Amino acid sequence: MLLTNLITPLAFLAATVSAIGSARVNNKCTSNVYVWPVGTNITGPYGLSGTVGYYAESFHVDPNTGGRALKISSHPDGLYTPGTPQTIFAYNLDVGTNQVWFDLSNVFGNNPAFVGKKITVKSADPACTQEIVWPAGVPPAGSQVRVCSASSNVVLTLCA
Repeated sequence: MLLTNLITPLAFLAATVSAIGSARVNNKCTSNVYVWPVGTNITGPYGLSGTVGYYAESFHVDPNTGGRALKISSHPDGLYTPGTPQTIFAYNLDVGTNQVWFDLSNVFGNNPAFVGKKITVKSADPACTQEIVWPAGVPPAGSQVRVCSASSNVVLTLCA
């Protein structure tokens, strides 16, 4: 019975979304950064080495929160150290429309590893021109929410 209850939603998801992309974080900075994927559960940290490190996860719907947040810190215990700046790349998969909504924000101040360095979030889908660009590594004024097809990867590039 439990197996049937699990297979039915997975079959619906597979039939509804033609192809699933992923949320990806590319670290092109010279220093290491740490990523914690956050939803109902927290995993990580995943250390991304300077200039070559990356983290990726397939877009998916969190069963309790709906969305996911990839929290990034330049401190190895940044998620658990009060007041440590975090850059948050969040996404929400809309299975019904095969779209992914994404945004970028900072909490507890600007991340010192990124200040003065360009940050971008772009879809790999050339038809989706919606992107987020922080030219100086800090959030500009205004909304940072974008939407693209969930069939392509959406990539956050640090120190682009």
